[in-house]
Amino acid sequence: MQPLFPDLHLEEFPERVHRYPQLRFMGSKYRLLPWIWDVLGRLDFDAALDACCGSGCVAYLLKAMGKAVTANDFLNFSATIARATTENPGGRLTATDLESLLAYDPRHQRFIERTFNGIFFSPGDLRFLDRTWWNIRKLKDPYKQAIAIAALVRSCVKRQPRGVFTVAGDPEHYKDGRRDLQLSLREHFSEQVGVYNDAAFDNGRLNRVVRGDVFELDPSGYDLVYIDPPYVPRSDDNCYIKRYHFLEGLSCYWEHEAVLETSRVKKLKKRYTPFSYRSAAPAAFDRLFSMFSQSIIVLSYSSNGFPNLEVLVDCLKRYKTRVTVHRKNHRYHFGTHQAAVRNQVTEYLIVGQ
Repeated sequence: MQPLFPDLHLEEFPERVHRYPQLRFMGSKYRLLPWIWDVLGRLDFDAALDACCGSGCVAYLLKAMGKAVTANDFLNFSATIARATTENPGGRLTATDLESLLAYDPRHQRFIERTFNGIFFSPGDLRFLDRTWWNIRKLKDPYKQAIAIAALVRSCVKRQPRGVFTVAGDPEHYKDGRRDLQLSLREHFSEQVGVYNDAAFDNGRLNRVVRGDVFELDPSGYDLVYIDPPYVPRSDDNCYIKRYHFLEGLSCYWEHEAVLETSRVKKLKKRYTPFSYRSAAPAAFDRLFSMFSQSIIVLSYSSNGFPNLEVLVDCLKRYKTRVTVHRKNHRYHFGTHQAAVRNQVTEYLIVGQ
């Protein structure tokens, strides 16, 4: 089998990170983890905050490095994945648990089947999601719940041809021979429970997950803060709700989430973040740097973002006496079809000490 990170000296990199369930997620840093590890490994810190954890892979890397980690995101499905992998001190779903999750209970709700009929998945797959969520509610252990929900989320991403939920259409239209598109969601789910079980471990530290606005966090108590915000791109937008509304709703069974009935794909309402607007982003970065000025700040950024590198470095220098920029050429592959956007960029880790 080809190694996940072919340029890596495997005897140095935390082996545990190879078990992390990679998620097709806009801006994911999964393939950059060896580089991030190399940069972070030069810094002296113990307690770390991943302020916008996204796919959860950097928080998991920090945990594998033996740090006390706090992960935060304003998306519930991101926070839930982090709870299953980073906060979770080693809890797993048993074979009996899985059997109970797959059991049929005639009392189950049918919200997903009614709401998303003919949009993303087959009727059988939609019924499976309804039934499984009904059974997830019966789990008492929060980490078992998180693993089950994370497994559902990753199953849906793998079963969705492009990994995003922006276009309605015949769920059978994109079947092109890929194994992920041949398996039912039930089959995917059984596999993904095993994947997330394998990722669970205890690093001997108290790790936790917060779900909320980064600006509402208590900034104290962190030696290092890693920040990877949804920066303004040069084209299109950075709206995660638009792309992943189905996963966000699925992670909480649409409780307290209003479906936009006029939307063809039944979107959720877009949430405001200043990082989505050129007029607001520079001030938002300044506010973050000021907020975490007592910690080492590591900003993950890209050459295709706004504001540009020089502006961010000058801003960080207002709060830090030493600012170092680490660079790495990187190609993002987002989507699986021939017309998918492939962005060649320079990735930056901007370190303020």
